Amino acid sequence: MTRTVYCVKLKKEAEGLTVPPLPGPKGQWVYNNISQQAWTEWQIHQTRLINEKRLNLLDPETRKYLTEQMDKYFAGDDIDRAEGYIPE
Repeated sequence: MTRTVYCVKLKKEAEGLTVPPLPGPKGQWVYNNISQQAWTEWQIHQTRLINEKRLNLLDPETRKYLTEQMDKYFAGDDIDRAEGYIPE
């Protein structure tokens, strides 16, 4: 049986994640408030940012930047986009 959550990104009930995707309180918040669909969409956007901006994941500033972008993404705020990317 699938778990459902009220997804703050999609603003509706949707299938939840099976496990917290991050360690600590941030991961628990995502687990409780973000749907599988919204998490997958975030991962696609995050990958695009990493690739197009050539981010180094070993750099603590990069991880901080991506966390800030994730928070903005799920809140519905303006987020950075990969240069030249045009959504379908």
